[in-house]
This record gives sequence, C-alpha cells and structure tokens, in this order.
Amino acid sequence: MGMTMTQKILAAHAGLPEVKAGQLIEADLDLVLGNDITSPVAINEMKKMDNQRVFDKDKIALVMDHFIPNKDIKSAENCKCCRDFACKHEISNYFDVGEMGIEHALLPEKGLVVAGDAVIGADSHTCTYGALGAFSTGVGSTDMAAGMVTGKAWFKVPSAIRFELVGKPGKWVSGKDVILHIIGMIGVDGALYKSMEFTGEGIQYLTMDDRFTICNMAIEAGGKNGIFPVDDLAIRYMMEHSKRNFTVYEADADAEYEAVYTIDLSQLKPTVAFPHLPENTKTIDQVGDIKIDQAVIGSCTNGRMDDMRAAAQILKGRKVAKHVRCIVIPATQAIYLQSMKEGLLEIFIEAGAVVSTPTCGPCLGGYMGILAAGERCISTTNRNFVGRMGHVDSEVYLASPAVAAASAVTGKISCPCELMG
Repeated sequence: MGMTMTQKILAAHAGLPEVKAGQLIEADLDLVLGNDITSPVAINEMKKMDNQRVFDKDKIALVMDHFIPNKDIKSAENCKCCRDFACKHEISNYFDVGEMGIEHALLPEKGLVVAGDAVIGADSHTCTYGALGAFSTGVGSTDMAAGMVTGKAWFKVPSAIRFELVGKPGKWVSGKDVILHIIGMIGVDGALYKSMEFTGEGIQYLTMDDRFTICNMAIEAGGKNGIFPVDDLAIRYMMEHSKRNFTVYEADADAEYEAVYTIDLSQLKPTVAFPHLPENTKTIDQVGDIKIDQAVIGSCTNGRMDDMRAAAQILKGRKVAKHVRCIVIPATQAIYLQSMKEGLLEIFIEAGAVVSTPTCGPCLGGYMGILAAGERCISTTNRNFVGRMGHVDSEVYLASPAVAAASAVTGKISCPCELMG
C-alpha cells in the first residue's frame, strides 16, 4: 500500500523507507516554533534537562504575538523570558515589537517554512504551513522544549482523509468559507488525529492565502495537520519568500484514506459558524437577523493581504454602523505596510474602523477587543467557544473578511452581495 503526502514527509524525516498509519516514529525537525505564551513554559522545562543547549539556533523561531505590545506585567515578564533566552542562545529567528507579526502569517512570509519540512509549534494552529506542502502540527510546551534541545519529536503516523476540491468558487466565497463548510460537514472531531489532505482541480482557484486559511483551521476539525499538493503557485510563493531548498512529495496513487469527500466549490456560499462551535455552520442565506456589536478582521486565519483587500473593497466609501466597533488587524508588519501603500488603511479609518498593530489579542480574549456580557462579534478568527473572546455570556460568529466587513456596515450579519451585488 502506498503513502500519503504526510506519511512520505514523516518517513523521510524518520530515515525510513516507509511508514504506516498508527506507527510510532522519531522524526528530525526543520523548525521548532513558540510564542510569548507557550515559550516561557518550554524554556522553564528546558532548565530541568541535563542538556540545556538548543540543537540549532537557526531552526528555532520565537514570535511575540499574543499580548504584544505587552498588555500587562505578566505579558511583559513572559516576553522578557523569551528575549533573554533568545539572546543567550543567539536565536536567529526571534521576532518582537517592530519586527513581529502573527506567527502563522509571519513564518511563511519570512521563508522559514518550505515544502517537505517537518515543523512543530507550541500553538495549535501550526498546521497552517501545510499550504506549502509541509508537515506541520501543534504540540505542547514540553514537546517544544524537547524539540529545541534534540531537534526531534515523536509522532504517531496519522491516517488520512482526502478532500477532493472540484469546481470554481463563486463570488464572495473564500478559503474561510471552504473550511467552515468542511468543518460543518464532518464536525469538530471529524478528522481527529488525521491528516486532512486537499486535492483536486479546484485547488487552482484557491490563492495561497486561501490555502493558509484552510490548513490553519484543520485543527478545528480535530486534524493532526492539513496539507496541499505543491503546485506552480506554491512554488512561486516559496521562490519569492525563501532562499531554502524545498522537497516536493506527492501522494502515491494507491495511498490509503479513511474517507474521501468531494467538495464542489461552485456550490458553496458564504458561511458563518454560530456559537459555540466551528461546526455550527449556516450559509449566509440561513443566518436570519443577527445584530452585532463588534467585527474583528485579522488573526492567524484571516489577516493576510487577500483579507485586507476584501475588507477594504466592502468598506470603501461606506461607514461602520454607529453601534458597531470594527477592528482591523494586519497579520504582519509587511502586510501592514503593504496595506498602507495600497491606501487600505485610509479606507478602514475613513469608514470608522480602528487599525491595530499585528496581534492575536482579541482572538483568544486577550486584549484589543474583549466582549462584555450579551455582546456579539462577527470575527474572522478560528474559534468561537464559550468565553473565547471575553465574557462567557458573549457570542462569537466566525466568517470571512468580506462577510465581517459587510456586517460591520449593516450592523447585522450580512452577505457582501447586499452591498456590492
């Protein structure tokens, strides 16, 4: 029996000719990632080890992005811990205020991840990098500590589900709508510890930003990782952003999948996940009259250039509804700068939105957009659990940047077609 893309990458990094689903392996790592919340825990775990040196100062990335700029004393202490560690070990890829971005947008932009890599990160949305044809997955801080010292990690080889994407998406349907549709279809545990492998001729209609979004939310279906084939678009992206060599792996024709789903992209509609699970989805025509208090456009899921442009297209020449707070967060400094050059920041501000420095803050109820009891937010983030963005009696609705922007203007969850046709 043949191997899937993910299994081929893991076999290569384990030095084995082949691996099978369920097999336990030890694999070499190309990158170990941590942020300002998870890294201090890993750093403290390292202090308990006999060997307290990192395996490779160029293969560790520490990104200060959750509570940056520091929101309180505790977040300042966390970042100081990371900064001191980075200085002591001469970590090449340490990103703080002025250089930072949201980690899962920043690392591909900086060229730190390429096709064929094996990456772990002490953040569940590390699965984002599968958009480039890499195996990447989230781990706990203890595994991060072990990875920083040994350059290795233990894995149980995942089985796989294949999603055959066909057709061309219609207007206002983005990668966010694709993954919300899939999660709504299979549930938040529908791919538990499985590799979600996306194939099909429909991929040609998905931008790299769409693919990053889809892989980013693989974890919301329980997936171990999400991964796309490496096509010309992915290769161009890597050539533009990275100087590293990459390896293209392709699934064998006789690779085994636990299930195969065909998704006709031409039949999808803008989709919204209602509280309090990403699987609780409805298409935009099923939403009804849901008034909102806040709209957040950003995060590791939807803070890239496609997202900024989509939101600006809706907000241009319009005003955010009087009772709505609209918060726009470019995911990296480069995206912030490009948005400035294209005049997008001016559009946001003139519409009555606020533009933030890159931060994960509101997504996890950290800061820059906390909800009070009874408030509702339409958000381009990835989770809408109880209390995720603030008070336990608040509500978060997940949607694309276009839907979030249209909703900010109308004051209720709305389809962009209501404003734009």
